[in-house]
Amino acid sequence: MGEVTDYIADREEPARSVLERYRLQTMTVVPEAEQGKGYGMAALRYRGRPLVSVVSTRQGYSVFPFSADVVASVVAGLDGFDSTKGGIRFTDQRHLPDQAFEALVARRRDEIDAALARPRRG
Repeated sequence: MGEVTDYIADREEPARSVLERYRLQTMTVVPEAEQGKGYGMAALRYRGRPLVSVVSTRQGYSVFPFSADVVASVVAGLDGFDSTKGGIRFTDQRHLPDQAFEALVARRRDEIDAALARPRRG
């Protein structure tokens, strides 16, 4: 297995099912994503960079796209979700909508692609 699937397997229900759902959704948007870590969290990575991490907490869940710009762009279209500069929180009673999650993953993928396409200064 890998970091993400191991993390999911260690959770109890309903967290296990919720996290697996978002893992599969990520893989649909970015099939090339690989398991790894990002800032110490189990994360899916793309082109060697952290793409997204979804974690369970006592209060619910948090999704981290490793980009304040991506969080801000997605939160702008959501109503009633708590967020920080780095992530968006949700609960079992109110999941992050599929469309918002997929937009978050796609925007982070596009951000990584753009960063890697820029010529390096040397």
